[in-house]
Amino acid sequence: MKKVEIYSTSTCRFCHEAKEFFKANSISFTDYNVASDLEKRKEMISKSGQMGVPVIVIDDKDVIVGFDKLKLADTLGVSM
Repeated sequence: MKKVEIYSTSTCRFCHEAKEFFKANSISFTDYNVASDLEKRKEMISKSGQMGVPVIVIDDKDVIVGFDKLKLADTLGVSM
């Protein structure tokens, strides 16, 4: 099983959509709320070079900025 981490905020619509995608496909993930966790926010910026959310990291190597459903499905081996 792949390690999936999502850097998100509670008010981000695309963050919610990404988490629903994970749940619908039985993909476990770790969620970091970068609105309240300064260290995780710095980590997210370091990994992605971005301030926008969501930032999704798969197996500590694939970094996907935004909710790109097709790229996520391909990277995670999920059929659409």
